[in-house]
Amino acid sequence: MRISRRAVAMAAVLAAVLPLSACSSGDTGTEESSDASGPIKGQISFQTWNLQANFKDYFNGVIKDFEKKYPDTKVRWVDRPAEGYADKLSADAAAGTLPDVVNVSPDQLAPLTKAGLTLDLDKDKTAAAFRKEYLPDAWKSQQIPGVEGTYGFPWYLNTGPMFYNKRLFEEAGLDPEKPPTTYDEVFAAGLEMAEKTDGKIATLGQVPTIEDFGRYGVQLVNKEGTGFAFNDAKGVEMLTRYKELFDAKALDPQALTASPESTGAKFLTESVAMNPGSALDLENFKKQAPTLYKNIGITDQVTSTGKVNMYVMGVMVNSKTKEKPAAVAFAHFVTDATRQMSFAKQVAIFPSTKGSLDDPYFTKEDGTDETRVRIAAAKSLKNAVNYTPVLFSEQMKTELRNQVAKALQGKQSPQESLDRAVEACDKLLKQS
Repeated sequence: MRISRRAVAMAAVLAAVLPLSACSSGDTGTEESSDASGPIKGQISFQTWNLQANFKDYFNGVIKDFEKKYPDTKVRWVDRPAEGYADKLSADAAAGTLPDVVNVSPDQLAPLTKAGLTLDLDKDKTAAAFRKEYLPDAWKSQQIPGVEGTYGFPWYLNTGPMFYNKRLFEEAGLDPEKPPTTYDEVFAAGLEMAEKTDGKIATLGQVPTIEDFGRYGVQLVNKEGTGFAFNDAKGVEMLTRYKELFDAKALDPQALTASPESTGAKFLTESVAMNPGSALDLENFKKQAPTLYKNIGITDQVTSTGKVNMYVMGVMVNSKTKEKPAAVAFAHFVTDATRQMSFAKQVAIFPSTKGSLDDPYFTKEDGTDETRVRIAAAKSLKNAVNYTPVLFSEQMKTELRNQVAKALQGKQSPQESLDRAVEACDKLLKQS
């Protein structure tokens, strides 16, 4: 199932392989974006991302229902493995064989849009009429900075709560029933816990990511959408405060090389007091660390903006499709409220459609851990945003991480580190 918190494929890889003629400045595919009204008929192809193994029956059912509703259509489903997915998109884009309807993440949507291969839903009268069905910030997640329009239907969302260890909080003199929820509170609690435990217990286990900068309130991209801006005063302030945590051992000393898995292991052994997670993690705690499980607290993601981060998948329509009415109709069908709600009951994802998160499935407790986490996540998603810039590739994330590490180690100042990170990311952006 492709529901990870970070894309495993790089948008830069995709952009590099696209035909140069398609990457000309200002080419967004709008020339092909004629109205998708008209008879819904013909054969279309639908490509997903590592979903067939676990959800074959579900998607075959969706296709069957669509073809029943529109008897003159035929949908051919293609499912690609997660490994090499961006490379496959690149090859199809270069060869002119990109499917009619494609499952993409926002960072993959951006280069396809710049190459003129995605239908602008806002300019298409038929597609634009569906906008009101989706959460505003979910719809916005399918937009590209510096390019007018919306280039994909929002599909499923995901997020996760923050877990914390009540016992460690209490032993450090912190209120276990009032966990920190803003960065100011986390920084204060972290320094206090480190002092009380002589640096033996860290509050956080990972260095700040681009999403952390976003939740802190840093402007990530310039207004023109042509470059990054997280080296402003707010960004420097945040990194400076993270260095204070690192120096005090309130940030785990191994955070510079930590992965989500290794940090999760430290939380499991109660050497880190807070860690993001999901319902699957909670079940793992119950089985592997019953002592920890008894002391688990659940709160929202840390944010100073009042809005948590959402991870979002989308479904784009190929602007070159020969069956535009059918392709738009199917992309909407897959992502409408009925289908999204059905999918959410099979796997831990959340609908991007308005009103769906008010369903009892996301609001009514039943005493289980899974429901407890699902309700908390669904509540936070109602006003969540996608802080990860759609132009921010995996290579850019690595550049940021490397520069953050140098600042935390004292090899260069926070300002210098962020300046260099922005410079490197801007260079990568131009190359794409």
